[in-house]
Amino acid sequence: MGTIICCGLGPGDPELMSVRADREVRSAKHVAYFRKRGQPGQARRIVEGLLAKDVCEYPMEYPVTTEIAFGSSEYTRLLGHFYDECAERLARLASAVEVVVLCEGDPYFYGSFMHLHARLQGRVGIEVIAGIPGMAGCWNSVGRPIALGDDVTTVLMGTLAEDELERRMRNSDALVIMKTGRNLQKVRRALASADRLADAWLVERGTMPGERVARLMDVHETDCPYFAIVLVHGRGRHMESAE
Repeated sequence: MGTIICCGLGPGDPELMSVRADREVRSAKHVAYFRKRGQPGQARRIVEGLLAKDVCEYPMEYPVTTEIAFGSSEYTRLLGHFYDECAERLARLASAVEVVVLCEGDPYFYGSFMHLHARLQGRVGIEVIAGIPGMAGCWNSVGRPIALGDDVTTVLMGTLAEDELERRMRNSDALVIMKTGRNLQKVRRALASADRLADAWLVERGTMPGERVARLMDVHETDCPYFAIVLVHGRGRHMESAE
């Protein structure tokens, strides 16, 4: 049975990779990574300058990103077929060589590799190396604790229905909202309805070149980059009231 090592690369800054991930990346002979067609890919950008000169690269190009509505049957069909093909390719490759798959953030936290992980079970040996999640890099960029005391933290997807976003925003202390992008206006409206907009921050490209940190109420764009997260920090109010 061959071996695939999935390396969590952290939030974007190469210096925030783990020692173990750095070691695996530098010694890799075969690396695979996801990317948008025509783009180098975020995972590949993180390891620029770290790979061996003779490394063999296997980019996995998404057939669709934002061209089709998320959650549509066609979107699901195309992505499912894509992940099937990638799993087959990696399984064949891993039968002969060890393959390192590059993954932004932590692979087990909304990582695309998990779609392959399920398809490769029992076919190859799989090892996953933990990475700092992108949201952790973002709240460190703001420079405030995301949660204190017994704050409840909720991670939401901007793709949820607006009323569902508002309901969950009202019922949590700290908020992390991912998959903002074209959903930014919906997220903003839901935060305003939940009376949380004044406390919200938008972090674009956290820890990466071109990072921007701003209060969401001061941002006038209708959408934002893929690598953007909205944060609402907890207040630690239960801990404060106990004092």
